[in-house]
Amino acid sequence: MNKPKTALVTGANSGIGLEIARALHAGGAHVIMAGRNAEALRAAANSIGADRLETRILDLASLRQIADFAATIDQKIDILINNAGVMTPPQSLTEDGYELQFGVNFLGHYALTGHLYPQLEGARVVTMSSGAYKQAGGIDYNNLRAEISYNAYREYAISKYADMLFMMQLHRLASPYLLSAGAHPGVTATALSRHMDAETYNAALQQFGELMPASQGALPALYAATAPGVKGGDYFGPDGDMELKGYPAPAEITDAVKNEAAGQQLWEFARQATGIIYP
Repeated sequence: MNKPKTALVTGANSGIGLEIARALHAGGAHVIMAGRNAEALRAAANSIGADRLETRILDLASLRQIADFAATIDQKIDILINNAGVMTPPQSLTEDGYELQFGVNFLGHYALTGHLYPQLEGARVVTMSSGAYKQAGGIDYNNLRAEISYNAYREYAISKYADMLFMMQLHRLASPYLLSAGAHPGVTATALSRHMDAETYNAALQQFGELMPASQGALPALYAATAPGVKGGDYFGPDGDMELKGYPAPAEITDAVKNEAAGQQLWEFARQATGIIYP
C-alpha cells in the first residue's frame, strides 16, 4: 500500500485554506494545517473530522516563529500550499518591521519555503497570488516598511506581485528539484475581505455580483497541486471573464512577472532580509 502524500497548507483554519486542506485530505493525503490561531485550527480540523490531520501554529508575521515552526516538521513534504494572506489591513508592521502584507504574503512564505527546502525534493510548491498583482506597477524597495507612505490596496497588489515573482524565480532556480506553480482564486467569499470598509465591499459586490464559495475558489490551487501535466511556472485561475469566476484554467502571466531581473532582485532582497539562502 502506498504511503499517503503529506501536504502542508498555510492559512488552513478558514476560507480557501480550509477547503484546500479538506480536499487534499479527501484525496488521501496526510495534511498539516498551519495557522495563527490554535482554537480556529482545532475547529477547522474537527470540521474535516478524520485522522491524517495535524494542526500546527504558524505566524507568518514573525521570521523567528517561522523558523521555530519549520523545526517541528520532520517529514518529507509532497505538497506545500503557500496560501495564507492578509488583505488591506490598517497600516501595521510584522515583528521584523516590514509592511504587514508584504511581510506575510511574500516574505513569510519565502522564509517558510526556504526552511523546508531540504524536505521538498520532488514536491509541488503552490503559491497563492491574486489578479490584483497586475496593478502593482513594480516594487518600491524604499517603502517596504511603509517608510514613505501607506496605501492598503497598493501594498496588497505589491505583495501579490512579489508572490508571482517568487513563484517564477523558484521555478527558475529549483527545477527539477521541485515544481513551483501558482494560482489565484478569483472573487471568492472569505474572511480575507474583512478589512474592507462597507462602501468598498458593497461596490465590489455590485461590480462582480455573487461571489464564489471558498470551495470553488480553492480549485485553481488544488489543480496546480495535483493535476497531471502541470509544469513549473504554470499559473491557474478561474476560466470566466477577466478570470473572476469559473473553474481552473491557465491564467495570465504578465511580462512584469516574466522579467528575470525583477525576480533576481526580489530574491536577493529576500535573502538579505531573512538570512535564508536557497536553493
